[in-house]
Amino acid sequence: MTDVLIVDPMQPEAEAIARAADCLRAGGLVAFPTETVYGLGVNALDRAAVTRLFTAKGRPATDPLIVHVTSVDAIAPLAAHISDDVRRLAERFWPGPLTLVLKRSARIPDEVTAGLDTVAIRIPRHPVARAILEAAAIPVAAPSANLFSRPSPTTAAHVLEDLDRRIDLIVDGGATTVGVESTVLDMTGIVPTILRPGAVTREMLQHVLPRVDEHLGSLPAADAQRAPGMLEKHYSPRTPLTLYEGIDAVDLLINDARSAVASGKRVGLLVAPGDLEQHAALARHCIVRELGPASGDIARGLYASLRELDAAALDAIFARAFRDEGGLGGAIADRLRRAAAGRIVRG
Repeated sequence: MTDVLIVDPMQPEAEAIARAADCLRAGGLVAFPTETVYGLGVNALDRAAVTRLFTAKGRPATDPLIVHVTSVDAIAPLAAHISDDVRRLAERFWPGPLTLVLKRSARIPDEVTAGLDTVAIRIPRHPVARAILEAAAIPVAAPSANLFSRPSPTTAAHVLEDLDRRIDLIVDGGATTVGVESTVLDMTGIVPTILRPGAVTREMLQHVLPRVDEHLGSLPAADAQRAPGMLEKHYSPRTPLTLYEGIDAVDLLINDARSAVASGKRVGLLVAPGDLEQHAALARHCIVRELGPASGDIARGLYASLRELDAAALDAIFARAFRDEGGLGGAIADRLRRAAAGRIVRG
């Protein structure tokens, strides 16, 4: 059994933190909360531990890891160069949900970077994550603490559901506050480029940098990924999910749900409050999860709702797109598109 230690999320108990840090230093696998999702940490400089992490998650070696540290000074041994722009971003957004892709130093094992010449680095804000990193005093590679391509975990129960007996320890600091993974910004090109959207938006970054591009497409699964979360299928429930986008999204979703129910299928619906107000009969025949109204509420509930629907032995999940109105809207849209893995209906 994987051990679970429950801690105060704001003032985690020293004994639990010390145990987690000792486990990491000894080559163990430790799940812990960050402000985004739960991460699965290992010593980033321990090749054997990193390999064990990939095995535990079922993660392909082509998908690189994010290395977590406690300060900009701790980046120096891991990166070939820290530019003035990186320092300005660090001053504005760290600690917090922003990951920067930098040219790596020779100290970082190839297993962490998918063999690329870059490394993704973040300084998390969550008190539990920071306490563990400070006590361990090592760089910690920590992807999301779930089976590969599944919805990310936002509670310790989600971690246990996926990784019980596969990892050594879970530090339970309650539910995460952001609910989706960090923004990933590639700083190695001529123009900084967002590879994965998150809570730190393009507009926010442009207050620090003169220009920021976005590359939000997918790469072939066999290729080394520039950053985590760039595959077409990711964050996906096992139950097939269809995403409905556009001005007629809700109407199309309702029509398809009615047809599926009429054919005897068990259907789950992921909708906004009020979407089914005029469709009580349909709602009674489906398992419904409502998200909203604000993008922060949607993000915090997204993965938990996908996991709940996935556990209900459904034949199909129909999800509506949520309007991208800034903030976390872009990240939510990205996660739902990848959860749908190409099953997208546009109306």
